[in-house]
Amino acid sequence: MQLIDHVSISVTSLAGCIDFYDAVMQELGCEKVYQTETSLGYGKRCEAGDDGHSCLSVYESEQVGRDDKRHWCFKAGSQAMVDRFYQAGIRNGAPGIRARYHPHYYAAFLYDPAGNRVEAVYHGDVTA
Repeated sequence: MQLIDHVSISVTSLAGCIDFYDAVMQELGCEKVYQTETSLGYGKRCEAGDDGHSCLSVYESEQVGRDDKRHWCFKAGSQAMVDRFYQAGIRNGAPGIRARYHPHYYAAFLYDPAGNRVEAVYHGDVTA
């Protein structure tokens, strides 16, 4: 079961974040499912009778907060996806094992242009 149904992130300038989210979501294999003047969406939107969805929405808002403890983590299908996610963004925490979570927790952290902290994680077997 996927834990996250959907997540909404707020940014002060959507125009300033479109390229960032297009790039990092592409590297994670997440399709852009909508774009309006004030929002973006990636992943799989909900459908009646289907719990296999997970969606990220990015909304323009004047009330954006920044706290490194608050972050959003996206599942990656491989160690290489985490590496490409990191290369596509504004780097914060290089790809690597975070053994304090478990021995195979391979993750990278980024900041989006609005200061939101985002993460990609892979939980499978990791190579050196």
